[in-house]
Amino acid sequence: MLPNHAPLIVAEQFGTLESLFPGRVDLGLGRAPGTDQAAALAMRRNMTSDEHQFPNDVIELIGYFRGDGGRVRAIPGEGLDIPVYILGSSLFGAQLAAALGLPYAFASHFAPQMMMAAIDLYRSRFQPSDQLEQPYVMLGFNAIVADSDDEAQLLATSVQQAFVALRTGQAVQLPAPRAGYSESLPLQSRAILQSVLSCSAIGSPETAGRQLREFAARTKADELIVTSQIYDFKARIRSFELLAEAVLRPISEAEK
Repeated sequence: MLPNHAPLIVAEQFGTLESLFPGRVDLGLGRAPGTDQAAALAMRRNMTSDEHQFPNDVIELIGYFRGDGGRVRAIPGEGLDIPVYILGSSLFGAQLAAALGLPYAFASHFAPQMMMAAIDLYRSRFQPSDQLEQPYVMLGFNAIVADSDDEAQLLATSVQQAFVALRTGQAVQLPAPRAGYSESLPLQSRAILQSVLSCSAIGSPETAGRQLREFAARTKADELIVTSQIYDFKARIRSFELLAEAVLRPISEAEK
């Protein structure tokens, strides 16, 4: 969330991480402040609405890595090869990533409404850069996998509750699963869930694997970043294990 931080500080912080863990650090830059005015002021930042501020900050930050800052240098940071991604959930980030020749990561795991339009815009306007020759799309994706469809649907009620609470201004920590939750909701809340969780695989390994492959085929994403908001930690780890098995499993004749 770059509006919350000075580009020089980010360059030095990620330069430190890259120095400690070479080749293991990516830097994703988002335009959303992710907070309110009070928190922004506490960080000594302002909530500017200037549409040029974020692109200028991105260019300034990349310049510190390249050593283009003149008298101001990021140490550590200068001269390090740290991949930079643009994060977004709208067309703004897609345009910026395309113009700068950077990979684009779209928040489809919670804001999928403009996903396909953003992907198309990014790919059609992409300009090659020193970092990237061809467009590269990463998409957020929810995966809640269990031994059966029914169990996965029950586990998914945790993230359903969290999303409804967030969208109605009553944000909570991830709650425990609640049987029959979605059926108890009014139509408006069900519509919210249908929208925000449309980029998801929820079910047994067979079901989730099919849903994930359909999503990948539809979007032609270069990479998926998977999130599994499951209340029980062991069940969350199990979900990742089952998803990995499903992805590695050969495609059936029915899916070809």
